[in-house]
Amino acid sequence: MCLDNFFTSTRSGIADLMGHPRFEFIRHDVTEPFYCECDMVYNMACPASPVHYQWNPIKTTKVSVLGTINMMGLAKRVKARILQASTSEIYGDPEVTPQSEEYWGHVNTIGVRSCYDEGKRVAETLAFDYLRSNNVDIRVARIFNTYGPGMHPYDGRVVSNFILQALHGEDITIYGDGSQTRSFGYVDDTVDGLIRLMNQEATIGPVNIGNPNEFTVKELAEMIIELTGSKSKIVFLPLPGDDPKQRRPNITRAKALLEWEPKVQLREGLTKTIHYFKVPFSETVLNRQRADGKHHTIDRSCMFIMRALAS
Repeated sequence: MCLDNFFTSTRSGIADLMGHPRFEFIRHDVTEPFYCECDMVYNMACPASPVHYQWNPIKTTKVSVLGTINMMGLAKRVKARILQASTSEIYGDPEVTPQSEEYWGHVNTIGVRSCYDEGKRVAETLAFDYLRSNNVDIRVARIFNTYGPGMHPYDGRVVSNFILQALHGEDITIYGDGSQTRSFGYVDDTVDGLIRLMNQEATIGPVNIGNPNEFTVKELAEMIIELTGSKSKIVFLPLPGDDPKQRRPNITRAKALLEWEPKVQLREGLTKTIHYFKVPFSETVLNRQRADGKHHTIDRSCMFIMRALAS
C-alpha cells in the first residue's frame, strides 16, 4: 500500500507497480489522518530538496509534524512497526565530523532551511514520545544525501543539477567556493539499509544510513563533467543561507547492528544516474517494467520503499 499526494513526485514513478498484485496506490496527504490495517509503516513523507521544501515551508513543517502524528497514530492503533525517515539535516551545520548518532547537532531554528531541519527533529521527538507513552514499535533512520535513477530532474539537488547542466553543455553552478563536502549514497544502498533497519530487533535507532566517503562539491562537479564528456565550465555563485560546510556519516552503528554498509561507490552510481537522465523517459519506463524488481527509484512519497517490498 503506497500513499502519495504527488506534491514532488509523479504517477510515472510507480507505473511499473500499478498492476502488481501486492501493490495498492492511494492518493492521500499524510497531514490528514489515514486508516487501514497493516503490519509495517515506512513514513518517508516530506519534500527533501531545498527547492521543494522552501517553496511552502509551512506545509513542509506540517508534513513532518502532523504527518508523523498521523502515521504514529496509525501504528499505535493497529500495533504496526513504523520506520520514521529522518535526515542528516538534523545535524545542521555540524561542528564535528564524521557525525555519529550521539551528536546533537548545530542548527539554526529560524533559517530558510529550518522548516525541514526542525520539522524532522520534531518528528524524531514524536517517534520516541510515542514509544515511551504508548509503546509504539519504532525504528528511526537518519538518511544522508541519496541519489540515483528516479530523481526528479529539477528538484534542485546538487547531483541532478550538475548532471543536467553537464548534459546540456551549460555552466555548472557551484554555490560557494566548492570546498563544502557531501557524502553521496546510492539509492539501492539506502533502500537496503532501511529494510534491514525495519527487519531487525537489535536497535530502534536512530541509525545513520549514508556513504561515509566524503567529496567536495567541486570534486563532484569535476567527476560529472568527466563522466558525461561535457565541455561545461564551472562557475561559482554566492552560498545560500545555512548551507552546511560538511556532511559525513559515521556508520559504525549500521555496520555493527544491521550488518550494512554501502556497496555502490560514487563513480559507479553517477554512471548509472547519468544514463537514467540520458535515456528518453518513455524508454526508461519500459526498462523499469523489464527489471527484476531489484531496481529502486527515489520518490518523495510516503513509500519509495514499495518497489523493494513488492518484489
